[in-house]
Order: sequence, then C-alpha cells, then structure tokens
Amino acid sequence: MKKVVIVGRPNVGKSSLFNRLIGRRDAVVADEPGVTRDLKEGVVETDTGRFLLVDTGGVWSGDKWEKKIQAKVDQALLDADLVLFLVDGRAELTEADYAVAEYLRKKQKPVVLVATKVDHEKHEAYLGELFALGFGEPVPTSVEHRRGLDALVEKIWERLPVYQDADEGEVAPLRLAIIGRPNAGKSSLLNALLGEDRVIVADEPGTTRDAIDVVLDFAGRRFVLVDTAGIRKRPETAVEWFAIQRARRVVREADVVALVVDPFEVGDRELKLANEAFEAGRPVLLVVTKWDRVPKEERRRVRRKLKERLAHLAHLPMAFVSARTGENLTRVLALASELHEEARQRVETGELNRRVQLWLAQTRVPNFRGRPLKIFYATQAETNPPTFVFFVNEPDFVTRAFENYLRNRIREDLGFPRVPFRLVFRGRKASA
Repeated sequence: MKKVVIVGRPNVGKSSLFNRLIGRRDAVVADEPGVTRDLKEGVVETDTGRFLLVDTGGVWSGDKWEKKIQAKVDQALLDADLVLFLVDGRAELTEADYAVAEYLRKKQKPVVLVATKVDHEKHEAYLGELFALGFGEPVPTSVEHRRGLDALVEKIWERLPVYQDADEGEVAPLRLAIIGRPNAGKSSLLNALLGEDRVIVADEPGTTRDAIDVVLDFAGRRFVLVDTAGIRKRPETAVEWFAIQRARRVVREADVVALVVDPFEVGDRELKLANEAFEAGRPVLLVVTKWDRVPKEERRRVRRKLKERLAHLAHLPMAFVSARTGENLTRVLALASELHEEARQRVETGELNRRVQLWLAQTRVPNFRGRPLKIFYATQAETNPPTFVFFVNEPDFVTRAFENYLRNRIREDLGFPRVPFRLVFRGRKASA
C-alpha cells in the first residue's frame, strides 16, 4: 500500500485533514499547538484505490518534545511515497514554514503543497505568496467547509501509481487496544512489540496525547496496535479530556483490550478500566509491565499480591513482560489471538438448546405464585461479544441468581471462560 505523510508546522490543520480524509475522528484536534506528538496511521478509501495516510507532529514548534517529534517525522518519511506539506492559507508564511520547506527539499520526496483553512473562493487570491516555498501551485482546502478535498485526492493519485495487493483486505486485522493509567508503560510496550521507538516515551505521565494506530504482522496474523492516552480520574486539561474520550472509543472499537498494569502501582483504577472494557463487550488481558525491575526472589510474592489486589479479574489471562529485556512480549500477542478466537466462537442452535434442557434439569427454576419460568428456545445471535438470546414466557421471572447460573454454565460448558458475553431474555407466549 502506498504511503502518504502529512507534514507541517504546528496548528496548520494536519489532524483535521487526517480525520476528514480517513472518514472518522481518529486524531484529537484542538487550537492548542503540539497536540499530536506521535505518528498516526489510517487507510483512505477512494474510488481509485486506497493508500495509507500518516499524521505527524508539528515540526519547528519550540515544543519541549521537538527533537523526538522530529525523529518521528524522519522515520515516517523514510518509506513515504508522497508528502502533503500543509500551510495555513489564511496566514502569512512564517520562518517555520520556510524551515519545513527546506527540510522537505533535502528529503527529496514528491511533495504536494496544501493550503488549509481556505474557507471561501475569495481567499484563494491570497495564495500567491505560497509559490515562494518552491513546490508549485498549492491545493486550496477547507476541512470545516469541505472545500477542495476531492481535488486534493485527485492530486494525490496523480502523484501516486495505482497499486493494491491482490490479497489485501481479505482478512481483517486484530485490533488490540493498549490502555492503562498514566505512566504504566503503555508506549514502552508498543515500542517493544514493534521493535522500534515508534512513540515517544518519558517518565513524565501524560506523554501520549492521542491514540496511536500501528500495524504489526506476527506469526502470520496482522494486528493493529492502538496505544492510548493514560486514563486518570480527573483530566487536567481539555486536550487530555478529549484524549481520554478517544481512548474510551478505541476500547469500544477494539477486538481485544490489553490492560497495562504497573506492578508497583495497582488498585481500583485497573478494576474500573477493566469494567469499562467488559461493559463494551471487549475481551481483556492483563499485561504486567516493568517485570525486569522485580527481583527474581520477589516475583512469587509480587504475583500473589497482584492477584489479591485484582481478585475480581482473576479469570483473565496475564502476561508478565519487560519492554526493556523483551521478556514474554510474544505472549501478549498470542493471548490476544486466543481471546479473539474465543470471542468469535459460535454455538450451534441445536447444541445450545440441548444444553439448556440439561441445565434446567439440574437446578430449581424460578417460580412466581405457581407460574414457573419457561425457556422455549435459545440461540446465539452474535459473536464478539457472544450474545445469547433466550425466548421465555415472562422475562421478569428471570432472577439475578438464575441469570448467574446460566452465565456460569455458559462459561464452563460452552467454552467462554475468559471473554465477556451477553444474555438477552425475550418474552414469547406458549402456543395454545
């Protein structure tokens, strides 16, 4: 797949254009410069074909992360087929714009100059200054008013050969969301899984400001790993609040959630994050990071203490890993694959109903004033999350104890011990 990289100084509308072209709000957007620090990837689908679009952090920003942001942009450009150089079409060119232009000339990559925030045709009269950047005629666009986007896509395809792998898209990748409290080691885990410093890592919590999507092939399977902003109880800024909302949406869209746990700091926050994933119907695996910092003679005690503090999550698979040494990293991907397969299981309707009759014979069925609960029929309506629908005479007769009994039987007898599933009870009168 061809790769197109967005580059520009801060606050020229890179993330807004990225969101519009990929067709969903993936990047956090704010008037505050420096929101995007890492690389974000998304596939742009068009009538001509599709290409990979990469959003980057603002360069020549004066941000304290500037050198690391610059390194990420350098990395993105290594195998780029085309660069979209964004400038603010409503503002005068700045020294930073000229610096970015010189930087891109040295990279010797094909460049399309894009003028953003050109909300009206009359504003195009002021774009003459942009020719001084040396990249020819700019493409005027406005994300807010949806102006010039079709022309931009056409321009992109003029500079890109039409190319698509014959087998591309046949198997959907497994989306693995990486969540946790700030500074738990999420970005370090992502970098270690990739074998490269893809996202910025620092001891300061809150370094990751947005969800970061990257593709990884492992053991014949394709993954999309999504690093997210650390979720704390009380966001300190508006940008952090939006980033946390984005992280929660990532969880809802994931196939599997990796909850990163710091062995030296764990408690109710992890339980709450896991519950959020369960409510969304997402399987969860626990990834205990920084395991190399735990002396070998202390590991058994630390394991026991973690299981005590996370007693309500004892049924979940756990991986004890070290991003620094690489210990047990592949186990994370292997467990994610196992959970994904478990969540995609489907029980045949005949087998399910045979089981239901057996379960009913082994327990006391709820009875209200001489009217017992009757289950006429059951079926599995959905997978991921598995959803079981029971047609009954009176849904109100289903007690919490009886529902829990059914849940336990489904976990133990049908092979769903580690993934969340849903039970739905629908009323249906018995035929005369």
